[in-house]
Amino acid sequence: MIAQRHLIPKAIKEHGLKKTEFSMSEDALRDIVRYYTREAGVRNVEREIANLARKSIKDILVKNLKSIHITRRNLEKYAGVKRFRYGEVEAEDLVGVTTGLAWTEVGGELLSIEAVALPGKGKIIITGKLGDVMRESVQAAESYVKARAVAFGIKPSSLDKRDIHVHVPEGATPKDGPSAGVAMVTSIVSVLTGIPVHKDVAMTGEITLRGRILPIGGLKEKLLAALRGGLTTVVIPKENEKDLAEIPDNVKRGLKIIFINTVEEVLKYAFDKAADPD
Repeated sequence: MIAQRHLIPKAIKEHGLKKTEFSMSEDALRDIVRYYTREAGVRNVEREIANLARKSIKDILVKNLKSIHITRRNLEKYAGVKRFRYGEVEAEDLVGVTTGLAWTEVGGELLSIEAVALPGKGKIIITGKLGDVMRESVQAAESYVKARAVAFGIKPSSLDKRDIHVHVPEGATPKDGPSAGVAMVTSIVSVLTGIPVHKDVAMTGEITLRGRILPIGGLKEKLLAALRGGLTTVVIPKENEKDLAEIPDNVKRGLKIIFINTVEEVLKYAFDKAADPD
């Protein structure tokens, strides 16, 4: 609304355009915010609109056009290649890939957490520009999985022969916080058992070394991210059930929200089947 009411009229005036010569659809504005600017304010949105206005002037003069209307279809022609991914989920169930939910200053985000096992000596490798708290979550997840290996169908003797590499893509973006702990555990168990994780299930929650799930913040933003990303099921801590009073009804209707207290409960929803000991 800021862009529609103020930024577009300002760009038209400052670039000597007539109101009938330059316009933008609401979908195009949304795509600018999602794929080109990604900020808490509107400074970069204003820059992008000014850039579109200048390119429109060029087309009007060179191609002798009466007006330019920016839509979702022609946005890339004027704004260039998209700079950010937005709410994309996996196309299929994959081993070691779990969808977590994160809070950022620009709203909720889907967080893809990947794990692979490779020959080694039982070490864990962590990459993806993670903050100290998130790195500690990975270490806690590793310790918990190793302590409960037999229950998860993992041979304890095999753990000393494999390293686990945990990676959170989009390495240029700093990430931190404890709420990805439950997704870390799920990815590690998945890669060690070979069981794929459901692509349409997202999860959030801090874990303890005993496997308890602790409450998280930013629930509203995280659920919005899951809904717009096309996910159907979200697993959240039981202690966050009270926070649903603040969640819009359309979000609650669009998602199956499952409350859990322990890691074992999470894995029932994340996997098609339980792992059997080797």
